[in-house]
Amino acid sequence: MKKIKTIVVLTVLGTAATTAQTKWNVDASHSKLGFSVTHMMVSETEGKFKIYEGKVSSATETDFTNATIEFSVDVNSINTDDEKRDGHLKSDDFFNAEKFPKMTFKSTSMKAGKVKGTYVLEGNLTIRDVTKKVSLTVTTSGKSVKDPYGMTRMGFKVNGSISRKDFGLKWNAILEAGGVAVSEMVKIDCNIEVTKAQ
Repeated sequence: MKKIKTIVVLTVLGTAATTAQTKWNVDASHSKLGFSVTHMMVSETEGKFKIYEGKVSSATETDFTNATIEFSVDVNSINTDDEKRDGHLKSDDFFNAEKFPKMTFKSTSMKAGKVKGTYVLEGNLTIRDVTKKVSLTVTTSGKSVKDPYGMTRMGFKVNGSISRKDFGLKWNAILEAGGVAVSEMVKIDCNIEVTKAQ
């Protein structure tokens, strides 16, 4: 009987160990939440959000398969290095930041990609009052490092594209020569650094 109890206890402990998660917080001071759109059909205009927070939960310090990720972004922190343009982006033509001050992302799956060091991240992105499933590519070195202050860090590049019209950001202007002033597709280009929760 004692032997059976020992086996049960070891099984429970083993299960707990395999289900334990490593928690991470996004270090916004060493990250960039960036995007770009094609402007006037000839060049790209870039922007970023300066205020955001995120949390990640992974199986280990180096394996992010099936990791869970949550992001919350302050829409009013949008910055394209042009105050007038930023004001327009915050208006109802685009984000309507007054009514919808937060943009959020919650992962639904994260699977290893075909190329080593990559993942396919899928999740629900909410902009304004619209939630859509998006798919992003995540690239990492697969190595965690410890900084001089004893904090464990990991870095990721996140890339993808979305249609802004899918989320109700529909404003545009038709050019005399044809085409539009701002592309429908928005490229996502993020550098994310996370620190292991203490």
